[in-house]
Amino acid sequence: MNSVDLRSSYQKTTKRLDGHGSRTIGVLQEALQSVSADQPSDMYGNGELIKTFERKIADLLGHDDAIFFPSGTMAQQIALRIWSDERNNRKVAYHRLCHLEIHEQDGLKELHGIKPVLVGEVDRLMTIDDVKALPDVSCLLLELPQRELGGLLPSREELEIICAYAREQGIRLHLDGARLLEILPYYEASAKEIAELFDSVYISFYKGLGGVAGAILAGPEAFCREARIWKRRYGGDLISLYPYILSADHYYEQRKDRMAEYYVAAKALASSLNAIPGISTRPLEPVSNMFHLYFEADKAVVEEKLIEIQSHGKIGIAGYLVEKEKGCATEINIGDSFLALTTDERENVFRQLTEAFSED
Repeated sequence: MNSVDLRSSYQKTTKRLDGHGSRTIGVLQEALQSVSADQPSDMYGNGELIKTFERKIADLLGHDDAIFFPSGTMAQQIALRIWSDERNNRKVAYHRLCHLEIHEQDGLKELHGIKPVLVGEVDRLMTIDDVKALPDVSCLLLELPQRELGGLLPSREELEIICAYAREQGIRLHLDGARLLEILPYYEASAKEIAELFDSVYISFYKGLGGVAGAILAGPEAFCREARIWKRRYGGDLISLYPYILSADHYYEQRKDRMAEYYVAAKALASSLNAIPGISTRPLEPVSNMFHLYFEADKAVVEEKLIEIQSHGKIGIAGYLVEKEKGCATEINIGDSFLALTTDERENVFRQLTEAFSED
């Protein structure tokens, strides 16, 4: 069996362990149900619709201003370019598994001539000692949580120590907070308390929140003025962004207060999965609503077993697998889908997984 077969079997299920449900056109239709057809849209980055939403999220994050972007990739490259220009220093630092390094086709390097300084090791979070060993850099990017490490987070104390040290050294701080809201229950903090540790902040509206697409970049007034210019240069000022803005606002309001529920459910699910032979999670106890699910078997073997379970049941477990040194893994993000499962449905999944992976 191959990964296409696995994805197909996953997509045919009607319920999921992961996420908020299928990403169909219905995601946008739901968001537009309560919106008047006569409401004026935004136009080229202007208008009450976009300005009101930007102000709302700027206040949430405790920053001077905020800009709505069609993508986080665009927003973060622009943020690092601005901080590099400010210091006339083309070196920025981030973790070896940062999204900009492994998922963006070297956009930062090719478009801006920026030279990343990779921090720490691939199997752990960066530490204050890693940061103290940095050469002269204009900006340090921190990703909270660290997605490629299963959603790991530094302790709040370690986070504050790193941020304080960077400020002392005159290093700008940028937060890849795509999933910022999801980490707040673990830190027992508000979005503002975490965001104010940083000079600039990016958050996503489609990952944990489940909107159609879109991101916010927030920061000081002068920074945001420059970011708006760069947004135009990048082609980010589409004639209208309202489908993204309206869905972002709708699902933000719908899910912003459910993050603690998702977090508690993620810990409970991880505990049940770790009790199954041949299966484990990273981290063992999640620190947000996400974690990586590991299988101690060859990818082809695991795919075949998951396809069997998903083809004969209603609940999707995984749509893809990534090969690892001692098996394979997938990512789980807890949202509305898992919370909607009944106790019997959850226990049936655990039973199926136990039977499938205990027979070895």
